[in-house]
Amino acid sequence: AMGLNTPVDWIVCYDMADRRRLARIFRTLKAQGVPVQRSVFLVRASAADMARLREQLMRIIDLSQDDVRAYRIPANHQKVVLGPSLIPAGMLLGCGIDDL
Repeated sequence: AMGLNTPVDWIVCYDMADRRRLARIFRTLKAQGVPVQRSVFLVRASAADMARLREQLMRIIDLSQDDVRAYRIPANHQKVVLGPSLIPAGMLLGCGIDDL
């Protein structure tokens, strides 16, 4: 079981209908993680951090138009990268299916 303050890796992705909200989401996620592709961030965060981030994002998005998703990357992840990686050396990337 993951402790409330144990950091783990998350993929956070978004699809925003409004350019202003898009800029706010980007700035919010950039403060917490690393952009890996357009509209996709790698965030290392504890459950408590993710709860705070979720609250921040909820204050920005329009639930009727915008889509933000977070997927926890399992510890035993596998990674496939085709093309140049934008992630700094030493950071982990994988894929997971656990919703926020």
